[in-house]
Amino acid sequence: MKAKVTLTLDEDLLPKAKRYARSQNMSLSELVENSLRKATTKDRRAFSIRWRGKFRPADRKDERYRQLSKKYL
Repeated sequence: MKAKVTLTLDEDLLPKAKRYARSQNMSLSELVENSLRKATTKDRRAFSIRWRGKFRPADRKDERYRQLSKKYL
């Protein structure tokens, strides 16, 4: 069962949110509902599984890498 809710949003945010929802082929209500559902659902996966594949390996030719490895390794 759905319930009606009144939200107060910044004037600049509303048109952007509507455009974004439209680009995702959903209504603004669906966008808000999905966002709230995601925010209130606890991610029970392990930290390492959640972050796997999110980082790229360091480029050892990068000057910043060389300087930091000299300092910390």
